Amino acid sequence: MFGFLRRKKNQVPGDAAIESPVDSSVDAPEVDTLGTDTSPITEPVEAPSTIEPEPLPAVITAEPEPAQTSTQIAIQSAPQPVTQEKPKSRFWQQLARARNNFTEGLGDLFLGKKAIDDELLEEVETRLIMADVGQATTRALIDALHQQISRKQINDTEALFETLSQLMIERLERVQKPRPAPTEQPHIIVVCGINGAGKTTTIGKLAHHYKQSGHKVMLAAGDTFRAAAVEQLITWGERNQIPVIGEPGRQDSASVLFDAAQSARARNMDVLIADTAGRLHTQGGLMDELKKLIRVVSKSIPGAPHEILLVLDASIGQNALNQARQFHEAVGVTGLIVTKLDGTAKGGILFAIADELKLPIDFIGVGEQIADLRPFDPKGYVDALLDREDI
Repeated sequence: MFGFLRRKKNQVPGDAAIESPVDSSVDAPEVDTLGTDTSPITEPVEAPSTIEPEPLPAVITAEPEPAQTSTQIAIQSAPQPVTQEKPKSRFWQQLARARNNFTEGLGDLFLGKKAIDDELLEEVETRLIMADVGQATTRALIDALHQQISRKQINDTEALFETLSQLMIERLERVQKPRPAPTEQPHIIVVCGINGAGKTTTIGKLAHHYKQSGHKVMLAAGDTFRAAAVEQLITWGERNQIPVIGEPGRQDSASVLFDAAQSARARNMDVLIADTAGRLHTQGGLMDELKKLIRVVSKSIPGAPHEILLVLDASIGQNALNQARQFHEAVGVTGLIVTKLDGTAKGGILFAIADELKLPIDFIGVGEQIADLRPFDPKGYVDALLDREDI
């Protein structure tokens, strides 16, 4: 069962604390009358204070509390049902905004509803579009659901959502490829993207990933345009104890990448990750410069670069699709790194990119910590996005 559906089912309207039934056989405690004669008074009372009863609170507190009935004891001692939820992973928590954007409202719609009708499918379609899955991909998913409904392969709402999740996983898995192993020395990765996508930070985390896997890594500070970009990469190198080729004030990024490739080969490095300046996909001159950088790397090491990774900011939604398309047309992107998924409600953009461009998603960024760059797992991502409870 999906988590948001189960939580809705557990929230029964009008729940209140269970009241203990009153046993009519137990009489209320009697107030001590202190032996006062209840027969009619024929003689006038000489002094009112001689017959006035003691104050009520003192009489009540002096009496022993009434014994509990067996029914009351049974109700109080009976164990209350406790729903134990499986602890959620850090990854599940990091995708909270994207998940909430998709599942918000679906719980109310599905609660107590077994029949599948057009209203239900329209709501699912709306949620997909709002999550930035894209019009074309959403339409394809809904059409696939309609086909299975018509063949009686889906009978209730829970089966509907299970089928939707499988369709979404399949759409991501069909374009995934195994990560190329760094068999060449050096295995050169050129990283590109627009300004503000988190490119340099992602390179630092990617270097950490390779070093943790036992590889000798080097960085090339090829972003010579942005202020402090070289210093930032040097800081990442020091943090990971990884050498960095490049120095502040050097202007020619092509020569930086060429020198880095030669140095990596001479020092028997396994992996060289090259940073490049951020550029908009609409800037023709800067895109031509990126093509030149690729040619320089190719001349320095035959067969290089072995990977061209594009860093995309998930928070810009469908604009990320346009960026990926134009970068791919310019330099032949081999894979994607999608960042900032922990801070956006637009997690569906991954499906649109995979569906329309057929580009694999190699890594996703879900936080600021160095370990928050994660190899992409289609099933794990969909499970967290749809609040599937088997994650």
